[in-house]
Amino acid sequence: MSTEQLKLALKNLHSHLSSTDQVDTELAELLKVLNEDIHQLLAKEGPDQDALSSLGDRTLALSAKLAAQSPHLESGLRELGNILLRMGV
Repeated sequence: MSTEQLKLALKNLHSHLSSTDQVDTELAELLKVLNEDIHQLLAKEGPDQDALSSLGDRTLALSAKLAAQSPHLESGLRELGNILLRMGV
């Protein structure tokens, strides 16, 4: 799994997020922190596999919270989490 696929998934998720107002303040902050953590990890050369898995788990947990509020955003976040998990394997 390449970082290019991860970057594309992030870009798609941001596109969906910018087109909706269904995300509450708490969830928006969690997504912002997750985004920053992913970008920090991508900036490192040879990302830590445990960190990738941890971010994947966090992303999937966040997607479960998002499912109730905004199902169309949840699928993008779930995809992102799965990519992170595959990269951490």
